Amino acid sequence: MAAEDLPSDFDVVILGTGLAESVVAAAFSRVGQRVLHIDRRSYYAANWASFTFNSLLTWIQQHHEEPQPEELQDWSSLLEEGEELIYLSNSDSASIRNVQVFCFTSEEDEEEGAPNTKEEERGAADGDAVKETSESPSADSKDEETNQKPEEEEEEEEEQASQIEGEEPSAAQSQSEPTRKKISYAQLVKEGRRFNIDLVSKLLYSRGSLVDLLIKSNVSRYAEFKNVTRILTYRHGNVEQVPCSRADVFASRQLSVVEKRKLMRFLTSCVEETDEQRAYKARPYLEFLHDQQLGENLQHFLLHSIAMATEDTLTEEGLASTRHFLRCLGRYGNTPFLFPVYGLGEIPQCFCRMCAVFGGIYCLRHSVNCLLVDKETNRCKAVIDSRGQRISCRHFVVEDGFVGLDRKKQATPPRFLSRAVLITDRSVLPSGSDQQVSMVTVPPVAAGCPTVRMVELCPSTMTCMAGTYLVHLTCQSVGSAFEDLSPLVTTMFRTTESPDQETSPSVLWCLYFNMADGSGLDVKGHNLPSNVFVCSGPDGGLSHEHAVRQAEWIFKKILPEEDFCPPAPNPEDIIYNGENTSSTGEEEEGGEEEEEEKKQGGGGEEGKEEQKE
Repeated sequence: MAAEDLPSDFDVVILGTGLAESVVAAAFSRVGQRVLHIDRRSYYAANWASFTFNSLLTWIQQHHEEPQPEELQDWSSLLEEGEELIYLSNSDSASIRNVQVFCFTSEEDEEEGAPNTKEEERGAADGDAVKETSESPSADSKDEETNQKPEEEEEEEEEQASQIEGEEPSAAQSQSEPTRKKISYAQLVKEGRRFNIDLVSKLLYSRGSLVDLLIKSNVSRYAEFKNVTRILTYRHGNVEQVPCSRADVFASRQLSVVEKRKLMRFLTSCVEETDEQRAYKARPYLEFLHDQQLGENLQHFLLHSIAMATEDTLTEEGLASTRHFLRCLGRYGNTPFLFPVYGLGEIPQCFCRMCAVFGGIYCLRHSVNCLLVDKETNRCKAVIDSRGQRISCRHFVVEDGFVGLDRKKQATPPRFLSRAVLITDRSVLPSGSDQQVSMVTVPPVAAGCPTVRMVELCPSTMTCMAGTYLVHLTCQSVGSAFEDLSPLVTTMFRTTESPDQETSPSVLWCLYFNMADGSGLDVKGHNLPSNVFVCSGPDGGLSHEHAVRQAEWIFKKILPEEDFCPPAPNPEDIIYNGENTSSTGEEEEGGEEEEEEKKQGGGGEEGKEEQKE
C-alpha cells in the first residue's frame, strides 16, 4: 500500500518484519485486530532475511558505507495536551558489524593470466575489495565481459554445466580425476538469482515450537521444506557421519558391534528420567557419559552431535537436549531437522502473508519516527510515521534495533554471534547423492574457542546454483567473525592460504560478519510505555524457540483470552460477505444436476470432454 493511503487508526502498529514481529502480526490479524506492519528496509524479515547473491552484495555495500547522522525533526506541533514525544532510532546498523568479503575464484578476464594475489583477497578487511565486489552486479562492465566470452570458453562452460547436472562421481573417482575448472566470479553474479543466502543459520526441529505453530495455524501451506539428511561431526581432521537413528546405528561402519549395543542401550535409557540420572544433577554431562562406560567415540557423538552440548554443560541440560533430539527423530525423516526451501527468510514472509490475508496492511520503506505518550497513563496513544502522519494505536510492537540504548534492557556488554557464509564447489563429505543437506558440529579446536555449527546446503534447497554448495558457519563471538571462523575455514576447506588441501572443497567466495545475539535482550523491563513491546533479533540457538516464545508472550499480554494463531480456514471453506441463500440454492441445484449427469454416464473426465464436444 502507498504510504499516502494509510488509515489513521489501528489496534496494533508493528515496526520491523523479523520472525517474532511477523508471528505477532499474523496472530493479531487472525483474531480480527487491525494491524499496520511496516519496515524501514526495502525487504522483509530484517536480520532473518534471505538474499540473492546480487542483493547480498548490495547489502554488503550498505554496511560498508558510513551511517548518516540522524536528523531529528521537531514533531511537537502534533502533540495534544498531556502528551510527550519518545523518539526512535533511525537505524539498526549496530546489529551488524565487521563485514568482510573474500573472493577466492578468478574473474573471467584473469583466467588466461595470473590468479588473484593474496593482497586482493585479503583487502576486503579494509573495505576496498568489498567495494569492488559489491559494485559488480550493477556495473555494466561485468555484463559486457560476460557477453564477450570467446566461443571456445562458452563451449567449455556448457560442457562443465552438463557434467555438474549429471550424477556426482564417487569419492574415489573424484580423487583420481583432475581438478575440475572453478566457477568464476562472473558466473556467480550471472547466476545470482539462483542463490538464497540467509543472514541467520537455523534449522527447524520436527517437533519444535515453530513446526507446531506452522501446522496449527495452517501457515505451512505457504512454504515447502526438505529434510536434513545427515548429521556430521568434525574429529581428528576428518568429517564423519553420526549415527543417530536405529537404522543408522546398525548400518554404521565407524562403530564396532559392542559400541552399537552400548549406544542403543544408552539412547533407550535416556527416554525416561531415572534415579541414576538425577544423582548427576549439577554435574557435567561429559562426566555422566564417561561413567556410563561409553568409549571416546560414543562420548564425542553424544556430547557434540546429539545433545549439541559443551564439556561444561550440566547433566540435566544434556539429557534434556538428548531427549528432544530423540523425540524429533522419525517424524519426517532420519534426522530431527527440517529446512525451508528457498531459505529461512521464507518463514517470516509466510506469517506476513497470513496477516495480509486477514486484513493486515503492509508498507516497506516506511517507518515510525516517534511515539506520542500520554503522560498520565504512560501509554502510547499514537505514532508519527516518516511522512509526519499521526496514526492512533492501542499497542505498539517494535524491533529492538529501533529502540535507543537508554530505553532498552539488555545484557552488558552486548553479546554477538560470528557468522560466515561460504560458496564452495563440493560437499565436505562427498557421497553417491548430490541431494545431501548436512548439519555439522565442530567441537572447540582449542581451550577458550567456541563450538562452531555448520549447515551445508545443496542446490535442491534452492539456495545455491548447480555445481556449488552453500555453507553457513555460526558460533558465539570471541573476537571478530574473521578471527573466530577463518582458522576453521582454512583447516576444512581449500583457499589460497591452504592450497595443499587438494581433497577438500574449494571456497569460491566467502563473507564474514558479526550479528547481535538476540538472547541478550529481556522481553520486559524496558524504559518504555506500558503498551510498547520490544522484539529481539535472532539468537545463537539452532532452533526458533526464542522468537516463538517472544511472540506468544507479547500476544498473551495484550489478548490473554484469545487463542494464539488459531487455524486459518481452507480457501474453499471461506464464506464471503454478500453471499445469500439464493446463490447457495443455485449451487445446490447445479450440484444435483451434475450428480444426475454423472449417474447417466456424463461424469468423470471422459464425460466432461463429451459435454464440451
